[in-house]
Amino acid sequence: MVASNTREDILAATRELLGQLVAANKVVPEDVACAVFTTTTDLTAEFPAVAAREMGWWEVALMCGHEMAVPDGLPRCLRIMLLVNTEKPPQELVHVYLRGAEVLRSRGVAAP
Repeated sequence: MVASNTREDILAATRELLGQLVAANKVVPEDVACAVFTTTTDLTAEFPAVAAREMGWWEVALMCGHEMAVPDGLPRCLRIMLLVNTEKPPQELVHVYLRGAEVLRSRGVAAP
């Protein structure tokens, strides 16, 4: 989750999540086909993809969008989906949830 709807908080949360995804899965930008960043509709102060560009992801296709506005959904939620060229089987990929977003796994929003 992002602390607040400010440019600084959105970029900080994006850097943290992207950094942990990259580290946990040993991803290098050269292996990333594209990255999709989504936020809940209450986050509008900045595009999360700006953080990836600031981290040097110049050759990776990046896209931002909003999640569905579901009643009782998790507020200020940021997600990143990386499409990575890899030989790893799906069970070896690490899905990272931070700052309270772990509850999404128990809501059936993400596979266990």
